[in-house]
Amino acid sequence: MPKETCFTMASSLSRCFCFLGMMLLFFSKGSGHELPLVHQKCSDFQNANFLRGTNLNVQFLLFTPLDPSCGKLVRESSDLQNFGFNTSLETKLIIHGFRALGTKPSWIDKFIQTLLRVADVNVIAVDWVYGSTGVYYSAVDNVIKLGLEISQFISNLLVLGVSESSIHIIGVSLGAHVGGMVGYFYKGQLGRITGLDPAGPEYTKASLEERLDPGDALFVEAIHTDTDNLGIRIPVGHVDYFVNGGQDQPGCPSFIHAGYNYLICDHMRAVHLYLSALEDTCPLMAFPCASFKDFLLGRCLDCADPFQHSCPRIGLLEQGGINMEKPPKEVKVYLLTTSKAPYCLYHSLVEFHLQKVRNKNTNIEITLHSSNLTTSIKITMFATMTHYVVQVISSSQRKYLRNPSSSRFYHIEKVLSYLSILSH
Repeated sequence: MPKETCFTMASSLSRCFCFLGMMLLFFSKGSGHELPLVHQKCSDFQNANFLRGTNLNVQFLLFTPLDPSCGKLVRESSDLQNFGFNTSLETKLIIHGFRALGTKPSWIDKFIQTLLRVADVNVIAVDWVYGSTGVYYSAVDNVIKLGLEISQFISNLLVLGVSESSIHIIGVSLGAHVGGMVGYFYKGQLGRITGLDPAGPEYTKASLEERLDPGDALFVEAIHTDTDNLGIRIPVGHVDYFVNGGQDQPGCPSFIHAGYNYLICDHMRAVHLYLSALEDTCPLMAFPCASFKDFLLGRCLDCADPFQHSCPRIGLLEQGGINMEKPPKEVKVYLLTTSKAPYCLYHSLVEFHLQKVRNKNTNIEITLHSSNLTTSIKITMFATMTHYVVQVISSSQRKYLRNPSSSRFYHIEKVLSYLSILSH
């Protein structure tokens, strides 16, 4: 759909976009280097009262490697010039989602500081707490207007000499679709959009112009952790990570008596997984598969198709670590995690092949050994079988043996040194 069509929906949006173009006339090009730093007091996110309404009142807070814990409020282009913005670095914009009570996101400070610790980048935190508080549907109504304001801000960056491909938007929940809207305004030429459990309500059946989709950036990825409640259940990127199948995350409460944590735990797990991946304590690697069921059965433990043996990983690797010039769209990938950071598990298969069908059942015992613990699993290959697969899932603390013919997992507390097979 052409850009002009989007803005004919309301005259107010047309005026906003025209204003965007007019604002560009007031800014001059930068040198492409770090701009001189001028002292300014630190600014923080606003707190809103949902009784005050849902006016946007957007703030753009700049964080730089020189002062990662101090946000500088950017009101105009000259502020970027004065507060240490480096036009030669990648710029990451963080967009939060719906804020029911109008409070600052509890995860945002750690997110910003982790990004600045692991990467030499500029970070812009988009504070739209006022426009995202109160009623969810009012926040949804503000998505297009917020997208316009962020687009105007990015236009200012481009005038300073920043390239479109160096801009990475990280959107949480509803913020993921805001990022998609911004990417749509820039005809998919922004470098990257990461959606952390993109919001589901009002978006599952939305058009591509209204929600995050692969056409919104050169690389779009999404991490799904709550597809049965607050998150979207359909793929929306080039690569879509369905963590533990996309719902019911380990360690999250299963009963409503847990209160707010019951409602939000699965949804926010995407943020905590991404934070853990940024710290790079272990790889959160995923595998393409037709379904989560097939993945659990051990049928999808390589990335030959379609990723040419380069498995995608959550984090900051270029294109998620996929070694392809142009990644395919809407590829579902799956991974399992533990209940706590660093969350990662490793997947292995133990396969048994008999040369011919036997006239009786074959009993096999697999014994896993560590320095102070031995644990075994017994399986039966029936007379008609010549092939059997056992999946071994391991973390740095324990290993799990999974027999595909049952739902039972066997736990071993230490990292295991070897595996022995006894058959008779």
